Amino acid sequence: MIEGPVWLVGCGNMGGAMLRGWLAHGLDPASVTVIDPRAEGLPAGVRHLAAVPPDGEVPAFLMLAVKPQMLDQVTPAVAPVVGQGTLLASIMAGVETASLAARFPGAGGILRIMPNTPAAIGKGVIALRATNVAPALLATVEAMMGVLGIVEWLAEESHFDIVTALSGSGPAFTFRFMEALAAGSAALGLPADQALRMARATVEGSAMLAMASDETPFALAEKVASPGGSTREGLNVLDRDDAFRTLIADTLSAAHRRNQELAAAAR
Repeated sequence: MIEGPVWLVGCGNMGGAMLRGWLAHGLDPASVTVIDPRAEGLPAGVRHLAAVPPDGEVPAFLMLAVKPQMLDQVTPAVAPVVGQGTLLASIMAGVETASLAARFPGAGGILRIMPNTPAAIGKGVIALRATNVAPALLATVEAMMGVLGIVEWLAEESHFDIVTALSGSGPAFTFRFMEALAAGSAALGLPADQALRMARATVEGSAMLAMASDETPFALAEKVASPGGSTREGLNVLDRDDAFRTLIADTLSAAHRRNQELAAAAR
């Protein structure tokens, strides 16, 4: 874990999930300050402030966990405390490194992070890209993020817009699919509560099987579908005119496009 004061500017669903994961793996709550006038239900021992403290404390790690549209609202108060001893991290979708560097020129290094909400249970996908960060500190960062899930370093900054759509938004898309499985089964006559339990377990088990297998998801699907069977009939609906792939491609494209718009607004 990072040694020294850890600040979170904003602590909503995602920032809170990451904080709880770090605390569960040994981060000292006494080293953590959350700056968020609306934060509620913070873990015990964490200092909570409505504004940046005036006492001159310099954080070793400061993570911007606010909505991208709030960047210029928090910058005037936060920028003066970000110095060479501070690793500035951001989980703001679409906000590029250059935009952060322009607003926080004194930062000792900049780390862009795109996590997702399963980080709360250590099953997240954490995409990273670092700028001007010492190699020794990179190892610490990777270990810190690794307790939240799998870590993927991105070769190109433009890939963040894709990753945000894929793994950042992906849980929401997966939950919608899960809901649709349950609702469709309930419409056929299964009790709604039972349908939801079974849909949840089906998605969980299928994901675990895919993670444990060397085969592609397509190949795994084919193994379930016997010729002339009920699974094949269902897959025929999904595969007809590439309807399902097109729907998912359009969904990802919409999220990707919005990320690019947020990046342009922050420049």
